[in-house]
Amino acid sequence: MNKFRLSIVAFTVISVTACCQQKTDDKHESKAVVSSVLLEQRAALASNTKEQGFGPQSPRDIDLKQGTNTRDFSTAPAHTEMNLCNIHFHKNAEHKGGEFTLFAGDGDGHGYGSGYKYSGKLNEKELMPVNGNICPSKHGGLSSGDTIEVHYVHSTAKVTPGPTLGSCLSDSIKNPELRVETQVFVLVNDENALNFNDLSKHEMIKDLAQAVNIPSNTGVPIQYAGSTTGPSYNEKGSPFQVSWSVRPKVAKVNITSVGKWCEGNIFNEDHAHGVRNLVINPDLLSNM
Repeated sequence: MNKFRLSIVAFTVISVTACCQQKTDDKHESKAVVSSVLLEQRAALASNTKEQGFGPQSPRDIDLKQGTNTRDFSTAPAHTEMNLCNIHFHKNAEHKGGEFTLFAGDGDGHGYGSGYKYSGKLNEKELMPVNGNICPSKHGGLSSGDTIEVHYVHSTAKVTPGPTLGSCLSDSIKNPELRVETQVFVLVNDENALNFNDLSKHEMIKDLAQAVNIPSNTGVPIQYAGSTTGPSYNEKGSPFQVSWSVRPKVAKVNITSVGKWCEGNIFNEDHAHGVRNLVINPDLLSNM
């Protein structure tokens, strides 16, 4: 990196840090703040979105309500009035808050290993390793004790559940309203924990594709206006508008059931996705 780019990064980092005034007593978050990779990516995001008219972004800290982004869009209907179009999950929680507050550490420059982890405690049995490589990818598989954030994506378009976010669009409606119902899970070696195949079950109800087992006992969902996520947006803004509903409490899911789901499902999901860095610039956050 040349001196000119270094100066831009340094200036933007100072601006982002100053404007956000994030206060924390979490040593893991402190490590995130001083990370050169993370700071450089956040600086690039701030620079690349400045005065470009991007709407509010995701993920965010759901415990912080402030935001100054003025781009407004209509809140999507309740998910029960929309079509489920996709289910996928990310390794580590993309959002922060509630029961997922521990920073997971730097990723590979694309955000895979970053995100937030379950802050509760698990017993020895729950943490015991399981046989096989669970949902393997080039970044490695999942292990007992890992956290995942599951996205149940819904669309107002007349669509059916399928692979990728492309399943949320149709030839008739290219700009449908989108809603993501979000649940963070911790993977445990316990056959009595929730089964992921049950959690991803869906059926037609009143001519709408519905996920019928989204947890309803994990706290009142935090609602906010944001965007699509994923590490491809670490240094640029997402142009998609999404209504988010994020449950603050973590549920336990049987890790073996997650592995079986990865072996075959209609969404063609076989591994955990990477995460986008937590967005902290108020200019890129909606006011909740």
